[in-house]
Amino acid sequence: MSNAIYRLIYISNNCMEGSNAEMQNEIQCILEFARKANSAAGISGALMFNNGCFAQVLEGPQGPLEETFERIQCDMRHDSVVVLSYEEIADRGFDNWSMAYVGYNADSLREFENIKTESGFDTDAIPAERIFEILQEHLIDAENDKLAA
Repeated sequence: MSNAIYRLIYISNNCMEGSNAEMQNEIQCILEFARKANSAAGISGALMFNNGCFAQVLEGPQGPLEETFERIQCDMRHDSVVVLSYEEIADRGFDNWSMAYVGYNADSLREFENIKTESGFDTDAIPAERIFEILQEHLIDAENDKLAA
């Protein structure tokens, strides 16, 4: 049995409709389910959402990671799912989070407001490494804010 850990980074269109409050409620449902399922499957990661699209990093053993991603691809709240990166990694970047969340009003999400083209996403404009960095930066800032409070 392999102990290898993989990282998958993807983006997708948001297909949810409704008010900001309704979408945030739906995001909370997504997070509650993901945190339980991911914890049981040995998956860690972080989700970013900006009303127009999702960006997510998932980390874990290959089988459970692929099962989790298959579930995401079949979820009607997503469309135009694009894998930006899928690779074996030495260390997890989000080992403390079964599913961390960076909300839609985070300043760095503005980078991703104009990434859509008529046919979907301009993947050249969205490096996977940048998504990983933004998620880590925001989570470190949130942890530091908690410690300072």
